[in-house]
Amino acid sequence: MGVFDQKNFNSEVFGKYVESVPRVKMNALLKAGALRTRGDLKSMLSAQTGGNFISVPMTGRVHGTALNYDGATDITTSKLTTYLQSMIVVGRAYGFEELDFSYDITGGHDFMADIARQVSDFWDDEDESTILSILEGIFGVTTDGFSTKHTLDITADTVPVVGATTLNNAIQKAGGDNKNLFTTVIMHSAVATNLENLQILEYWKQTDSNGIQRSTTLANWNGRTVLIDDNVPTSVDGTSGDTTYTTYIFGQGAFDYCDCGVKVPYAVARVEEEDGGKDKLYIRQRKLFAPRGFSFVQPSTPIMSPTNAQLATTARWTIVKGEDNSYFNSKAIPFARILSKG
Repeated sequence: MGVFDQKNFNSEVFGKYVESVPRVKMNALLKAGALRTRGDLKSMLSAQTGGNFISVPMTGRVHGTALNYDGATDITTSKLTTYLQSMIVVGRAYGFEELDFSYDITGGHDFMADIARQVSDFWDDEDESTILSILEGIFGVTTDGFSTKHTLDITADTVPVVGATTLNNAIQKAGGDNKNLFTTVIMHSAVATNLENLQILEYWKQTDSNGIQRSTTLANWNGRTVLIDDNVPTSVDGTSGDTTYTTYIFGQGAFDYCDCGVKVPYAVARVEEEDGGKDKLYIRQRKLFAPRGFSFVQPSTPIMSPTNAQLATTARWTIVKGEDNSYFNSKAIPFARILSKG
């Protein structure tokens, strides 16, 4: 009996089955600490009309210069700076279908495991696309010199490709003495290949259902988790034909993350008249990925759920400012990037 048989479909059971399948990319981000799960955000969203956009207070760090304690100097005080970060929920939906005829010609094959595994992979890819879009948007922000401070551009260097010291140089430029904040890297396969050739990129292994150990698309570079994805930004020079690759690096707690949930995450519908009969599976999710140190800026007509194109638009982002009008500390913004030719 197929998974899409509407009479026997249990969305709750199916949802648990999907979640039981390892989500490689999401798990890697969570384990590396790049996503900071915030269950409290879901409650805050529910308490607000619309439940898709919230402003959350952030606490800054104490600062100042100690005074001389000599019995004559007055002690002055300063306030702890607080910030207000605006966050938006990203909603996504999609559908799959299965023909009755496919069931018939495969001798009644049950597609449950295939579907569950593919749905998990599908959402992993969608979540990473959301993150990449956000990164593209925030790196267009020039306020407080962010884009310059947090970008290492080696495209004009004598050796314009990544090497053994590139990552360390990039995170030092962005974080200074706070560089150990950085934990995760997303890069193009061409960049990964250069690192492989230098034997400084080590791939993770996983054991498949047949007990065979295989390499994954996850690796390790100088102790940082590496995700390889050719969807990172690239550009081709019209004169030289050289390609510039963007490698993103982000740190511990880079994104406040919340799975906000939907009323019906999984549902099926029966269509008798099309293609001899088919069942359709519909999937939905609403998640929040809030980059630390940045606020989402609503346009004059508020966005209910931003598209990836809107997330990638620089005008939609601004660096968080404190009540004293100061910007969030650049060293504490856990994002950096490398521009290279390989």
